[in-house]
Amino acid sequence: MESFGQPSGEDRGNYDDGVAFVNGRFVPIAQACVPILDWGFLRSDATYDVVHVWQGSFFRLEDHLDRFERSMDKLRLHPPHERAEIREVLFECVRLTGFRRAYVEMICTRGTPPYGSRDPRECVNKFFAFAVPFIWIADPEKQKAGLHATVSPVQRIQPESVDPTVKNYHWLDLVAGLFSAYEREGETTILIDGENNIVEGPGFNVFVVKDGVLATPDRGVLEGVTRKVVIELAERLGIPVDKRAVPADEVQEADEIFGTSTAGGVIPLTKINGRIVGDGHPGSVTQLLHREYWNLHHKQCSSSPVDYYL
Repeated sequence: MESFGQPSGEDRGNYDDGVAFVNGRFVPIAQACVPILDWGFLRSDATYDVVHVWQGSFFRLEDHLDRFERSMDKLRLHPPHERAEIREVLFECVRLTGFRRAYVEMICTRGTPPYGSRDPRECVNKFFAFAVPFIWIADPEKQKAGLHATVSPVQRIQPESVDPTVKNYHWLDLVAGLFSAYEREGETTILIDGENNIVEGPGFNVFVVKDGVLATPDRGVLEGVTRKVVIELAERLGIPVDKRAVPADEVQEADEIFGTSTAGGVIPLTKINGRIVGDGHPGSVTQLLHREYWNLHHKQCSSSPVDYYL
């Protein structure tokens, strides 16, 4: 396995805004770049995963690495590093920055084929990674009130076209949905499928609560790690969970709605299409799962501590 020596204090000072691993070396985040001919850039032919560091430990790192490997397998991508090396790169990114709360991304792109070739089998796949300060979809203060979301008329890319369980950069439908939300004074959006069922939002899965039962879409969505954690917590707490199609009309009648994401955990949605959800505040089930999710960060089974440089 590749090893990385401890850099000087002067070198570490260059990483105050973040660090990236590019072409086998670590560089300040502002200097990181991808070759313009890389198909990851030209064709969005890439996959990635994001894990967060909280209070000096990675949260559910192995789950993220498992999903990253599954995504690469499905896309027939072969990174130049083994799993143990990828893990070490991620740890080194965090060590170099010294961040105790960080957003850490790993990326595998198709790379660049020989000049003139259009055969993806001839590309040399590339691996990149970076760490920046923790990113919130909605910060803790905003979560106290909850977000205003809109159910967008924009349809999510169909799973028969692009496998949503492979984390990808195909975001134009999500971006279109965001613009639609902003035009309706919303803060974020939830997209639908061809049968008018909700699927997911930009960077988050969706749960609705009705009569104490959770429901979350089972098709057309990324199988989020935070979604997985919340389902585990709900089952442990005796809260029923249905993974099924969730019609958009059902969202309008929900007692509670929340999103789940690595970038914020359990995120209350307290207004949908201008309609107040419940009493307009995060509901009791949402609050319980929110607390339990963050409490889980202190448990050794879910955390991988970073051995920081002194």
